[in-house]
Amino acid sequence: MLSRRLLVVAAALLLGLAAFFLLRNRVGGPARSAAAVPAPVAPPSAPPRQPTPAVATAVADSPIADALNAPDGTIRRDIEILHELMSAFQTNFPRLGNPVGENAEITAALTGANPAKFVFLSPRHRAINARGELCDRWGTPFRFHQLSGTQMEIRSAGPDRKFATADDAEFNPWPK
Repeated sequence: MLSRRLLVVAAALLLGLAAFFLLRNRVGGPARSAAAVPAPVAPPSAPPRQPTPAVATAVADSPIADALNAPDGTIRRDIEILHELMSAFQTNFPRLGNPVGENAEITAALTGANPAKFVFLSPRHRAINARGELCDRWGTPFRFHQLSGTQMEIRSAGPDRKFATADDAEFNPWPK
């Protein structure tokens, strides 16, 4: 249990540092003088260059999310992974707390629709359906219930694909 927490903390720190350095170099980095950096000269037949985005987008590979809905995984592990993704989001955006809204809005925040355009989960991840919702291993969209600004209950309908039955799985940070 301690090693898992250590791994989550280390992953969150690495993600935070990567976002910091990417954003610092793109947005708030030191200004370069025109004299120090010569202007690039394009060959006459070169097509026009596309503008560089103002904010960097992080790499979409996530060591936390890779195991989400993996064939050899379990629904309990999937829900733990979602909780770890929420924790990583909160670590990177402490003033925002949880990503908020319905499933598709929360998924969008995790896939890069956040202030830093930081990708915690690839938009093409196997757990995301065509409507942009995070789904459990049986294809049912997860239910996210905000308990507070930093605490979220995550629920799967389970193999019967019906909520409020005995086979539901949930992550509740506050035991009942």
